[in-house]
Amino acid sequence: MNFDQEKLGLDFVKHRRKYFLISGLLITLGLLFTMIFGLNLGVDFEGGTRVEILIEDVDVTTEELEAFFLEEFDLEPGETRVSGNANEIVSMIFRGTLDQEQMSRIKQSLNAEYAIEQTDVNEATVSPVIAQELAKQAMWSVIIASIGVIIYVSIRFEYRFALCAIIALLHDAFIVIALFSILRLEVDLTFIAAVLTIVGYSINDTIVIFDRIRENLKFAKIKTVDDLYAVTNKSLVDTLARSINTSLTVVFAALTLYLFGGESIRNFSFALLVGLLAGAYSSIFIAAQVWVTWKAREVRARTFQPQKEN
Repeated sequence: MNFDQEKLGLDFVKHRRKYFLISGLLITLGLLFTMIFGLNLGVDFEGGTRVEILIEDVDVTTEELEAFFLEEFDLEPGETRVSGNANEIVSMIFRGTLDQEQMSRIKQSLNAEYAIEQTDVNEATVSPVIAQELAKQAMWSVIIASIGVIIYVSIRFEYRFALCAIIALLHDAFIVIALFSILRLEVDLTFIAAVLTIVGYSINDTIVIFDRIRENLKFAKIKTVDDLYAVTNKSLVDTLARSINTSLTVVFAALTLYLFGGESIRNFSFALLVGLLAGAYSSIFIAAQVWVTWKAREVRARTFQPQKEN
């Protein structure tokens, strides 16, 4: 897939304010929704108990199990999932911790109610203290990854490229966070893994574009802002085919994972899919555009050019 800038009339820089407006509206909407409704934190961050019940060859519905827990133990699951090749595993999440005595009574009652000895209950309990520690570690992992990106890109390129890359990464991460808040999807450790994966992929695509901009700047004589715009736009067109091809490849893989990967990794693959699309968008329409807008101010100051609408 090749693109000819002159034939197709591609001019990304000219419409950069439109890209900023679109992203700004999305981020504002997501921020408002997240502030009002918050995130649907899983047991990894909020604490609680995940109970997995093996119901293979048992004629029982999730509604019946939810009613059973509510009537027998006054426990209402915050979320219920069905997984397995034949939907034979029911995963129920309860806020708060269930002790061993409660779990023992639950196992006995389930066996007595459905007369199935093979019914299996596995609990994974996370205390609120551990949940808070996991949340802190997740936050620090994202911060450390961002600092590493800033240091590397600053050394390899320049500080402007580094800060613009971080702006694009924050853009991608927040789009995913806001969407999870709007759809009320559970945020757990797999979500953090997806965000870090998105950070790694997005910065890779952004670096390719920045590297082409740097290479083209070596052979260009930047005397005016228009010269800078032309070089930046040419660099984006030069890397557009590569960006589309690589993005489609990983998006197809993420989509396959989402459709056929199973319920246990459904949220992870969904976050990955959304983040990859956001990363492909931000590399071209956010990171490069923020950089050229910032760099244009330096060129104007150096050449005493008045600012023109573009």
